[in-house]
Amino acid sequence: MDQDEDYKARAAALVAQMTVEEQATLLSGDGWWRTHGVERLGLAPINVSDGPHGLRKLEGGYGDSVPATCFPTAPSLAATWNTALLREVGAALGRECQAHDVQILLGPGINIKRSPLAGRNFEYFSEDPLLAGRIAEAYIDGLQGEGVGASLKHFAVNSQETRRMSTSSEIDERTLHEIYLPAFETAVKGARPWSVMSAYNPVNGSYASEHRGLLTGVLRERWGFTGFVVSDWGGINDRVAGVAAGNNLEMPGSGAHNRGKIIAAVEAGELDRQVLAQSATELVAVMLKALAARKPGASFDAAAHHALARRAGGEGIVLLKNEGQVLPLQAGATVALVGAFARRPRFQGAGSSQVNPIRVTNAAEELAALGFQTVEAAGCDDEGETSEALLTEAVAQARTAGIAIVFAGLPDSYESEGFDRRSLSLPPGHVRLIEAVAAVQPRTVVVLMNGAAVEMPWAGRVAGIVEAWLGGQAGGGALADVLSGRVNPSGKLAETFPVDLAQTPPFPAFPSDTGKAFYGEGVFVGYRHYDRRGIEPLFPFGFGLSYTSFAYTGIACPGEFDADGEAPLMLELGIRNTGAVEGQEIVQLYVQEHEPAEPGPLRELRAFDKVRLAPGEEKTVRFTLARRDFAHYDTRLAAWVVKAGAFDIHVGSSSRELPLRATVAVKATAPARPFTRRSLVQDFRGHSALFEELVRALGMGKLLDTVDAEDDVAARKARMSTWVFVNEMPVNKVPAFSLGACSEQRIDEIIALASANTQR
Repeated sequence: MDQDEDYKARAAALVAQMTVEEQATLLSGDGWWRTHGVERLGLAPINVSDGPHGLRKLEGGYGDSVPATCFPTAPSLAATWNTALLREVGAALGRECQAHDVQILLGPGINIKRSPLAGRNFEYFSEDPLLAGRIAEAYIDGLQGEGVGASLKHFAVNSQETRRMSTSSEIDERTLHEIYLPAFETAVKGARPWSVMSAYNPVNGSYASEHRGLLTGVLRERWGFTGFVVSDWGGINDRVAGVAAGNNLEMPGSGAHNRGKIIAAVEAGELDRQVLAQSATELVAVMLKALAARKPGASFDAAAHHALARRAGGEGIVLLKNEGQVLPLQAGATVALVGAFARRPRFQGAGSSQVNPIRVTNAAEELAALGFQTVEAAGCDDEGETSEALLTEAVAQARTAGIAIVFAGLPDSYESEGFDRRSLSLPPGHVRLIEAVAAVQPRTVVVLMNGAAVEMPWAGRVAGIVEAWLGGQAGGGALADVLSGRVNPSGKLAETFPVDLAQTPPFPAFPSDTGKAFYGEGVFVGYRHYDRRGIEPLFPFGFGLSYTSFAYTGIACPGEFDADGEAPLMLELGIRNTGAVEGQEIVQLYVQEHEPAEPGPLRELRAFDKVRLAPGEEKTVRFTLARRDFAHYDTRLAAWVVKAGAFDIHVGSSSRELPLRATVAVKATAPARPFTRRSLVQDFRGHSALFEELVRALGMGKLLDTVDAEDDVAARKARMSTWVFVNEMPVNKVPAFSLGACSEQRIDEIIALASANTQR
């Protein structure tokens, strides 16, 4: 028996000794931040805490939290594309949790970035499910390796803050399974999080906290999740329905309010007592694991964690523009630092993820510490407001300096948990400041501090653009490292930056305030939208510059792949550093199907790797692709299906820069589709006798006969139109159109015969 099975067995034995009231009590928190225990059975409670980019342990409900390392926020961590680094960050978070007696950290958040307006995007990794899932998997591995459980959130389809507790995400099955679930699947299967947090919102009308199809059908039965599901704080709608659906723990605790409902439902036979016991057992098993992993007296090295936060922040910074090699800064040049964020940076988001940092660095002090001669001008206040006097001072300092760096971005009032942004604009004062400085200083660099994409109408007037995100407590040092050249920037965008809001996939329907959010863009989210519609964004997904250059030198790939076999597709490519300094390149692999069964994305990210190369060094990068990398979700079969045919493998430095290409012929057995009364006449083509019977019953037998070669064009067009009409008719309509030639009973017999022949 492995350790997890042992915990389950011990949990089941404990729960068997509990009363219904004790079991029901366990399923609701003891206040805000801990579970109940059962003292008479020796079961102690466990503590949970907000995350995800730093420990936010509150002693009461809400208020001051313990000092903790504030790591870079999710967009910055995702922009590193470095799973090994994310494992280190997760481990550091685990050590801090152990030091503060926290057993479950609420994070990471991996919901897909449907729109850059979403108020909580600074807590989410990416618009792409593969990248989000891989980053989350590494984070969870690191955290749980220290004996602290992750609570993966928010499951599922949580994309907006507007009316977030009641707006139903209305989404089709294909989009749900291809875009919004795979990141969770990757993390659940790969890292086995101890907990998953259900979302506030309903999904297709059913609250996520009581959605049996998601919590049991997908999460437990399909993906094999064995931990417990916790509600988002205040996210319970119908508590009894939630327990029955697979939601174990209600947070925060509601006392007797919902406990009484659970007990009454059991007594009335409305909730099976075994279902209640199973729910309690799943929770207790994780509690036992967490209690066994506690490290009383644990401590952590705050200086080492700060250094890690600085390194992670540096790897997440994305160099978006570097005209004339304006960066890195040259020794001896006078640098004008313009903007309030130079000394008072915005380094994290607002809301439940807000950390009380151990220390905070700023770029002004860190650049001075590296020996740069700087002059400063506030330019604006913390909220982005400016004045003629502030602008005049900024212009004067920028004009006489060798280079000007304008610090801009989004204040807390512009993006936060609890509300969605209404535009992609920077504060008007920041825009005025950038334009005023750029007008007098051709060597102007803009440093952005923001949690999601912003529009940049001024981009063509500045020499450099640096996306610094919300870089955590060490963000100032990380930024100084990159600006000075001590660190060669290697971050790449984990989300597309549009030119303006009108380019974005859900525009103008986001956010919805009608109670229903219709995901009408379907699978065309992020770069999938821009690529398929031929839209040129401001900066594409996966984009980022370096102080060096790289060349992709060739790809070797088998010409065939058997998707039904056990062997994966293995390929390799070469990459060389063609510049003068060491650097890291993020190699991205995308797959494109030549003739997809249904309209879909032009190409999709299927693998990536981050490679460090010295000047002139060349390395071989190897990727392994599996069946799922060539599959689409078939809603009729409720399964992942591969269509045999040709696929292109594209490799390069971003979703729009893919110099290497290889074509693979993929072999796959066509899946047997179920025959129903909604099946089309053409679906029976593989059963020729039945197909012919249906066509002749409709009085269209002549369409099956040889066409006279001398028929005129008009006649052929008319026949073609009729043929399409017949083929695309659902078989349940045949009896009405056949004028008695085919009965309802015969349709059922035809369906049964086709199904039986298919299963053979």
